[in-house]
Amino acid sequence: MQPITPQDIQIRIDQLAGQDLYVHLELTTGAYASHLDSARHPASAFISNAEVRYTQGSISGAGPYRVGLKTTRGWIYAEGLTHVDEMEKERLILAGHDSQGKLIVALQLSRETF
Repeated sequence: MQPITPQDIQIRIDQLAGQDLYVHLELTTGAYASHLDSARHPASAFISNAEVRYTQGSISGAGPYRVGLKTTRGWIYAEGLTHVDEMEKERLILAGHDSQGKLIVALQLSRETF
């Protein structure tokens, strides 16, 4: 994974708009490892292979970044994104890592299921 370049991500977001896609959105504040640090409040959210079509999307912030996708009935929003899988050309795979390199947030969009 490489650090996000917002301009490149915006182009990819625009290219996927208006299509039937699958979304994977994941967030964790340490729920998988709370047994290692009882002071951390464990919380997580996970949705995978939900069908979505967004009408517009944008990336914002100075890093870590936020991505918002406007659907016909609401919004999909991910904050804390730091990296992109540059090897993926068909899917958009974004992740946010903490200072230790651990995954905090992931947002993935694809025409095919994950």
